[in-house]
Amino acid sequence: MLPLPRAIDPRSLFESYRRPLVVLAALMVATLVVALAGLAVDPRLITNAPVWMKPAKFAISILIYSATLWVLLPAIADRPVFVRVVSWAVLLGLGLEMALIALQAARGTTSHFNNTTAFDSMVFGVMGATIMVVWFLTMVVAALFFRRHLAHPALTWGVRLGFIGTIVGMGVAILMTFPTPEQQQAAAAGLPQLFNGAHSVGVADGGPGLPIVGWSTTGGDLRVAHFVGLHSLQVVPLVAVLLMRVSPSWLAPREQAQLAGIAGVAWIALTLLLTWQALRGQPVTAPDGLTVTWFLVLAFAVALLALLVFARAARMRTHSAEVRCGESRVDGFPTEVSA
Repeated sequence: MLPLPRAIDPRSLFESYRRPLVVLAALMVATLVVALAGLAVDPRLITNAPVWMKPAKFAISILIYSATLWVLLPAIADRPVFVRVVSWAVLLGLGLEMALIALQAARGTTSHFNNTTAFDSMVFGVMGATIMVVWFLTMVVAALFFRRHLAHPALTWGVRLGFIGTIVGMGVAILMTFPTPEQQQAAAAGLPQLFNGAHSVGVADGGPGLPIVGWSTTGGDLRVAHFVGLHSLQVVPLVAVLLMRVSPSWLAPREQAQLAGIAGVAWIALTLLLTWQALRGQPVTAPDGLTVTWFLVLAFAVALLALLVFARAARMRTHSAEVRCGESRVDGFPTEVSA
């Protein structure tokens, strides 16, 4: 049994095998400060979004990811060499990606899907390679957690399924790199390929979108599923922790783990459903009848499974109470002994 730390010892922030993650988090805080300053003073736009919005969003995302790994990696500290490799690879990989995103923002051009010049193409290629390394290492870490038992069964399954959801969310980004039909037609016509891939489906990037996140409101947008899946590693373990803390006393750890498992599978299913919706060119703000139906099916399935868990726990509670009552009656009436 490998428990997660209940409290953070300030001295543990700089443990050698996790120190790179602390450095990465500090760099992301500094990057976020610069990006926020840029949002305040730099009026330039890229695909109709403030030029420093993407660096700000990526800095927050990487900060959350590095902090999450910092919390989780002690559970596999019995593999110190591997943990150091992961920490350093995440620092170098995501640090380099963030630096390239900030560089392209400073240059006033896009960082993703950009083939405008040889340099822009190289930048996107390097970013893709680093993310593939981080994705692969995340898979390996997830596999190790499937061989670990944490302090509580609900937390164990919350972390395991959180990793799976994050891996799925990372994988959604691969779909963005495929050329759009318009890009394929341009390539077939022998026209230069200035961009290869897009966030949006059915519409061009940079159209009307939701505030801050920029998710398209006129077509599909794979960033929605990417975002939801990516943060599974925070949401699902948090659900597990809440179950551990607020569940009634009669809900056993086994039932709490089952509820955490339901939440984890539901989050993964939601990520896949949002991916399917985006690939159909449908904005997240305007789901059609078929999408709504599947959302309702998912919600009904989650509610039904949770209800079954609670019902079983209630039956077990009633059965235990009846057994205790029977035992107390036997204890209260002494057995008659014949002469």
